[in-house]
Amino acid sequence: MTVRANNIQPCHHCGGIDTHAHVVPENFPAYVGARLPAEWPSMAAAEPCHRHVMISGKVYRTVSDKCWDVAKRLEDLPGMGVGLQVISPMPELLSYWMAPADAQQVLRFLNEQIAAMVAEAGGKLAGLGAVPLQDMDLAIRELEYAVRTLGLKGVEIGSNINGLPIGAPALDPFFEACEALGAAVFVHALRPAGMDRLVGPAALQQVLAYPGDVGLAAASAITGNLLTRRPNLRIAFSHGGGTLASLLPRLQQGWTVFPALKESVAASPVEQARRFFYDTLVFDTPTLRHLVDMFGASQLMVGTDYPFNFHDRMPVERIAVAGFDADTTVALVRRNAECYLGLERTAS
Repeated sequence: MTVRANNIQPCHHCGGIDTHAHVVPENFPAYVGARLPAEWPSMAAAEPCHRHVMISGKVYRTVSDKCWDVAKRLEDLPGMGVGLQVISPMPELLSYWMAPADAQQVLRFLNEQIAAMVAEAGGKLAGLGAVPLQDMDLAIRELEYAVRTLGLKGVEIGSNINGLPIGAPALDPFFEACEALGAAVFVHALRPAGMDRLVGPAALQQVLAYPGDVGLAAASAITGNLLTRRPNLRIAFSHGGGTLASLLPRLQQGWTVFPALKESVAASPVEQARRFFYDTLVFDTPTLRHLVDMFGASQLMVGTDYPFNFHDRMPVERIAVAGFDADTTVALVRRNAECYLGLERTAS
């Protein structure tokens, strides 16, 4: 039986809205097909309350039961100042590298698991699903199922699709469908460029390479004129937009200097960037204030990366002590996320 996510209403008195939190299911389904893909995910036992996510025969990550246990997840929200959490798949599960039909099996299972968690949470969770973007027709069909049938608020996508930047024209039919459905899009770093330039352990992928790839993804959406073509698309970038805030002044200046760039980019890069949404997951108060100055007080939303170890445990307090005026604080903690998720329109 298909479980539809509960209708979420604006949350005016119940804390912040965390737009960046992840799900890993307790188990993965058995493969239906003739030949099991090497990348098909599975779970292996670990220490109490944890499991190993196995991909291609190796431990990709060890995760706690807070990834799938709704009750344990909800216990943590008040201490974080969060009243509504938006859950999306662990990015490595997006499965763009699988055959499209195989990826669709994984993602259909994940989308239904997320909808079931949302339904169980009694209004404390909202969901973003996932689609097999390596196949446009399958992706749009799964998007429609996730939003129309399951009631999810939108989808999470990778910062690149097997190397294809999200600003590429080939992805425009997907964004057209998102715009038509009113589906929010959340861009998360995935298999980032630049790992060959880093020196140190594998964790540097999350620490340093992720924000680099998100910054390039956001820049590609600007230089690809995504919001010029899709003006009603609600799209957000994880990790504070990554490096975009540092790239943007150069991009803006280049747009005024190079005729070819001025000709190909239809609108001011700064103006375009101030129409995207971004999470606040930067772990630093001066950086957060800089992002508000750069992108606008209406474009930043709480993000935590819960429940992974590398997450912001006090996201609302971090905003509260940053020195913003009361209206900006409310916008960052809750109101911008309501707009991004379409909750205001739902209420009206």
